[in-house]
Amino acid sequence: MSGERFKYVKTIFQQLEAKDVGGARDEIIDLVRRTTNGCTMYFDGLGSLGTAAILRSIAHELRSMKDPPPELCFGRIIYIDCSTWKSKRVMQRRIAEGLNLDHKTMDMFDKEDEEDDFSGVDPASRDEIRDVAAVIARILRICRSMIIFLNGSDEDVVLSRFGVPEYNDNIIIWTFRRRFPAKGLRSQYPDNTKEIASKLRHTKVFIYGFSWDGTELRQPTRSELSEMVREEAASVLARHPCMQEDDLDLVIDCYLYVLFLHHTSFYKGTRCLWTNHGANYWMCDGIIQGDRTRDISKALYQEVNFECDDASFDSNEFKEKSWYQEVGVEGDDASFDSNAFKEEMTSPYLVFGDDCYFSSRIIGKRPGRWISITSKNKIIGEKMKSILANASSIILAFESTNSPHGLPNDLMEQCNNLRVLILSYCAFNFLSPLFRHCQTLRFLGLDHCRNNHTAELEREEYTTKWACLHSLWVLDLRYTDWGEIVSQENMDLMGNIMELNIEGFMCHQFTSQLEGRLPNLERLRIVKPLHPAEASKDIDNSFVGKAKLEVLDLSGNNDMKKLPTSLSKASNLQVLVLDGCDGLENVVLANPLLRSFSFDGYGPAHNWTSIVELSPESSRPKCPSNADKKKDVKTSVISLEGCTQLENLFLRGLPNLEELDLSGCAIKILDLETMVMDVPRLKRLFLLGCEHLRAIRWGSYEDKQLELELLCIDTRPGRVPGCARPSIAHSKSFGLQVHAITADARFARSLWIPIVKSMKTLFIDIHITSSNIYGERSSEEMSKLPCDQKHHVVPATRLYNDVFNSDTLTLIEAFPMPPSSQLDRHIEIGEGSRNVGGEVEFYDSYVGNLNSLMNAYIESLHVHDTSASTAMASTYIHALKWCRVERCHSLDPVFPRGAYPKVVETIWASHLLMARCIWSKGSTESNYNFARLRHLHLRSCPSLQFALPVWTSSFNDLETLYVIHCGSLKHIFELNKDYKSSMVLFPKLTTIHLHDVPALRQICEVKMHAPALETIMTRGCWSLRQLPALEGRRPGLRRPSVEMEKDVWDALEWDGVDAGEHHPSLYQAPVHSRHYKKQRLLRGTVLRYVSDDCSSSGYIRQLFS
Repeated sequence: MSGERFKYVKTIFQQLEAKDVGGARDEIIDLVRRTTNGCTMYFDGLGSLGTAAILRSIAHELRSMKDPPPELCFGRIIYIDCSTWKSKRVMQRRIAEGLNLDHKTMDMFDKEDEEDDFSGVDPASRDEIRDVAAVIARILRICRSMIIFLNGSDEDVVLSRFGVPEYNDNIIIWTFRRRFPAKGLRSQYPDNTKEIASKLRHTKVFIYGFSWDGTELRQPTRSELSEMVREEAASVLARHPCMQEDDLDLVIDCYLYVLFLHHTSFYKGTRCLWTNHGANYWMCDGIIQGDRTRDISKALYQEVNFECDDASFDSNEFKEKSWYQEVGVEGDDASFDSNAFKEEMTSPYLVFGDDCYFSSRIIGKRPGRWISITSKNKIIGEKMKSILANASSIILAFESTNSPHGLPNDLMEQCNNLRVLILSYCAFNFLSPLFRHCQTLRFLGLDHCRNNHTAELEREEYTTKWACLHSLWVLDLRYTDWGEIVSQENMDLMGNIMELNIEGFMCHQFTSQLEGRLPNLERLRIVKPLHPAEASKDIDNSFVGKAKLEVLDLSGNNDMKKLPTSLSKASNLQVLVLDGCDGLENVVLANPLLRSFSFDGYGPAHNWTSIVELSPESSRPKCPSNADKKKDVKTSVISLEGCTQLENLFLRGLPNLEELDLSGCAIKILDLETMVMDVPRLKRLFLLGCEHLRAIRWGSYEDKQLELELLCIDTRPGRVPGCARPSIAHSKSFGLQVHAITADARFARSLWIPIVKSMKTLFIDIHITSSNIYGERSSEEMSKLPCDQKHHVVPATRLYNDVFNSDTLTLIEAFPMPPSSQLDRHIEIGEGSRNVGGEVEFYDSYVGNLNSLMNAYIESLHVHDTSASTAMASTYIHALKWCRVERCHSLDPVFPRGAYPKVVETIWASHLLMARCIWSKGSTESNYNFARLRHLHLRSCPSLQFALPVWTSSFNDLETLYVIHCGSLKHIFELNKDYKSSMVLFPKLTTIHLHDVPALRQICEVKMHAPALETIMTRGCWSLRQLPALEGRRPGLRRPSVEMEKDVWDALEWDGVDAGEHHPSLYQAPVHSRHYKKQRLLRGTVLRYVSDDCSSSGYIRQLFS
């Protein structure tokens, strides 16, 4: 450990002397041993190298100590690799996994993630969980712990928020994880180090490697640097299960190839020289081979830094420069020093520039195989030909010029091992290309190359001249107008080609030549064409036989009017890019394996990736100013219905898009801020059969009015593509129609913004159910009910055929059916619904939820077959007019405490086994007293004690009262707490039907007046003792008709005419049954009607529970 230590603010800087992983590990462990109290240390690596490898080595060394000194005794040593950063939530999960927390605690992560999904929280923005942090803190306080972690984010993290205690003797060592290659040594001066340290708010010690002596850097030796890179590669292996220990040299070679590309582009300042092909280079050069090629390529692609930015990247520490005389300048071959050059040939790569050439300082397994020439003076001479002879990758890249540099036609005659060839701004003879002898060529890239006719060449046999095409895997043509190389004859020779890219040359109509050719083609890009399309050319059959095609990019083909119909034959298509295809009228796709789709009206991306992904945001064009938005993208309809794997979507700058159909897609969170942007005329959005959909983030639409007219959503599982669309309301004119079916009530959060921001007339039809049948139950569905529910639909004619004669209207015929015509703003909560209780209990006017919708918009509500104990919003319900609740066995009460329905007109409640009341006592909001209630229907509620509380002048509009099979009901209306009254007025009540209510003594707890009463029918109400008084009845109004058992009529109690017109003479003569005593069974029994296939004992217990 160096004696040099200095402080910056509160941070102590500690420098390491070691230049290898083992030495750095030992120095840091020694620093830990000398640290008496708890401490947080930041490790910046050895020149920004080896950070992950060294920290992993520290964890391994401490765990393997059999008898450590007391200073190095730790109850727990936790190594957390968050180098691929996802979120703070994921990092906390890694800590919890390192501590082996119990299942209950680990389940909190899944629960919170699901909750955030429905709230539309970006996965990258998800924070720590407090309850988990409390568990972690409790465990870490028990004993001294060592925590080592790799932070893949760009920000310092406060570990105490994750549950790691700040004030104890724990040791924390962490680092920012960088992708290889990181910034070089020359950017790591003390001022930069202090700048990093100033951002570390909770770090006490800053550890860094190497030292400075004036302006000179003490660079590590070649072997030391190679060992650090080797350890870095080993840490990559540990992170990816798809790779094994014997793949270590493979990873190092991939790293070296990345450096080769960096030095080629960095030296000439060309930046991003085809770095989008990174994974292709590894495969074509033969570094990665075998069955795991794709898995390894994808894993490594995420680990390396392909972006060449000379403002932030200095790779000189990785290369060895040489300034001796130029190699093989024509006419001066003797100047070439073979002895001096011999050592450089042991390097994996060589880069020849104008002022020097350089090679890798890292020892690799492939000496002299990759060669890049960026100097026009270095490409001639026999010595250079011999250098190129053994190369497997050659890059000839020159500066942009109107006169590309001519290449000797025999330059590559000896290149028998060549697999990757890139020619940029070169000129050669297209009639006899210089690579014609390269029979092993797999990757051919031509950028701004021109035909050179300066030399007359001997004519060769056609198949001999183009024999090199047999071995091609990748052909990439950029702004190189060479039609012959992709002629039909030549494509017939390309039997092994997997990727074809054409940029700045042919248009989409070139695909017509692909019919029946290139059977192994996996990726096709025809972008930014310079040749216009022909009006009559047919491309409909272009993709017949393209069963292996995975990626199709037609960006910039603005002459294309429609997609080829044969695109559906590309059954393996996973990525489709149509950026800048302004002429497309409609886009209709149904490819089941499509995972990513992009249509950017701003234009094509600047670059693409070599993996099956969409272009990153950094490669896309910037948003034009309003003055520049002159392009008229014609597309009005995009339908991706049936693309069941689609999860990545990018739509932008489509001013005429009116309809978007994503039915059946696998999108989890539809983000209209990052996925669907600048579509001002979007009117119709379909999301039917999207069972993975959890939320819609409306983005900028939260602050402006939506043009949306129709929103159709169905997230129920098991729905197949092409499922029937909902019935659209046409009888009235609506500005916005929302049709949504979802099993989870939390999805209603996503419906709040379009509804609340719409200034138009609304039609809302929301169904929260997992059932494939919603709304009214059909007779066929009722026949399929379990036997323990069939008693709910036993006809009353069977129950009471012993009391009705053929001349009397049966009670069930008089009992009305439930309200079936929902209103314009309707919600149904049905079978299989989830999380209803939590969503209706809390009102959220900002985010919006089911409670908010019930509060402000919903006019009709149907709740049935749900296990929720609460299904009504605990808030003011301003618009609800009718409410139907049935078969909810746990519901009690129907309207929970805090629910205030202001304008409700109809309440239908049936088959509620646990409900003791419809609305509980205790509410004191006089403005919400059911004053507009017109119809109250109660059926099969065996636990019901009373229905509604009474205070002030309630029920002024009640017209009909129906009660059937409510065995515990004593009063339908009872006085509310602290409300004293001797009479309740029902001025509009006309009809009372009471059936099988044996405990009922009075309809109202106190005397009730019903001056408009027309009919009262009762059966099985053996305890009934009082009928309504008729005081205030209009003159000439017919006396109310009465139908009930004689025993009940005879037992009624009357107050007299003078006591509010309460006398039997004011009613018509009652109708009694003449036969009800014939049967020996008790009145009201249903035992005789139990179905033979039901268990009688279980049936009876449920019926009378």
